[in-house]
Amino acid sequence: MVAKFDAFEINPIHDGDAWKVCDFIIANEDRLKRYFPKTLEQNLNPTLSQLFVEQKVKQFENDEEFLFTLKHSETRALAGLIYIKELDWNTKQGEFAYCIGYTFKGQGLTSKAIDKLSQHAFNNLGLETLQIIAHKDNLSSIKVALKTNFKWVKTLINEFTPIGEAPLDMELYELVSDSCKVSKT
Repeated sequence: MVAKFDAFEINPIHDGDAWKVCDFIIANEDRLKRYFPKTLEQNLNPTLSQLFVEQKVKQFENDEEFLFTLKHSETRALAGLIYIKELDWNTKQGEFAYCIGYTFKGQGLTSKAIDKLSQHAFNNLGLETLQIIAHKDNLSSIKVALKTNFKWVKTLINEFTPIGEAPLDMELYELVSDSCKVSKT
C-alpha cells in the first residue's frame, strides 16, 4: 500500500485488478470517453482489461508509467484510477492523470489521493516536478490541481484532441518539490 486516508487506500495496479478495472471503466464510460479514450478502448471487456493490467504492471515495474488504484478499504470497491505518466527521468518530471467513479465524485477523494501521491512521487520515486494538464471547462480537475497546491503555468495550445473533436487548448499546472524550491533560491 502506498497511502491510506479516510476509508480509502492507494495501491499500485496488480494482476488481480483486471475485473475491477473492467467494471469501473464500463460503469464510468460516459465520464471517461472524452479524456481517457485509450484507457476506455483497452478495457471494453474482461479479456482486454487483463491485457491492460498486465501491461500496466510491467510498465510500473520498469518505471515507465505508474498506475495506482484508489479503493475503499472495507468493500474493496474501485473508486478511481490515478496515473503518473509522461515520465522524464532526466528532468525528474511526471504528469498526473486521474478519474474518479461517478458514485464517488464530489467527496474530495481525488484531491486527497493526488496529495498523497505527490508526496510519494517526491519522497519515494525521486520526481521533482509534477504536472496536471486539464481543460478549462473541466472544473473538477482544475479544482483538484488548485486544492493540492499546483500552480497554473500556461495554456498549452492544441494540446489534446478528443476523438471526433477539434484540438483543445489545455491548462498546465505544476507542483515542484519543496527540496527543489529550497535549492533554487
